[in-house]
Amino acid sequence: MTMKLFVPAFFIVGLISLGACTPEKLPPSDEALESKADALAEQKIEEGKKIYESNCAGCHDSGVSGAPKPGDKEAWRERIALGAASMVKKSLEGYAGKTGVMPPKGGNDTLTDQEVTNAVDFMTLKVK
Repeated sequence: MTMKLFVPAFFIVGLISLGACTPEKLPPSDEALESKADALAEQKIEEGKKIYESNCAGCHDSGVSGAPKPGDKEAWRERIALGAASMVKKSLEGYAGKTGVMPPKGGNDTLTDQEVTNAVDFMTLKVK
């Protein structure tokens, strides 16, 4: 009778031990994290380019109402000096300044805050 209990107990202990042999998942390396961050940043810029082309280019490419043109370092200098958060806030809420007017979300209320942020990032990337 003792032998009958010994076999199932031995079998169970063996199965538990095998379960412990599964490889541990290692945390992602710094290189993998940087690569993922770079990919996400590039994706946001690509999304920003699409938003820019479909919503912002009409004014910014021609400079309508004082809209700074992408790549015009002088027009962007003061804006960039205020920081990205300031530019995004003005783009989201709208702004009337000494050189022109920026309607909230460029006049397209259907844009998300993230889409506007991505478009601002895309435009300022061309200046840096």
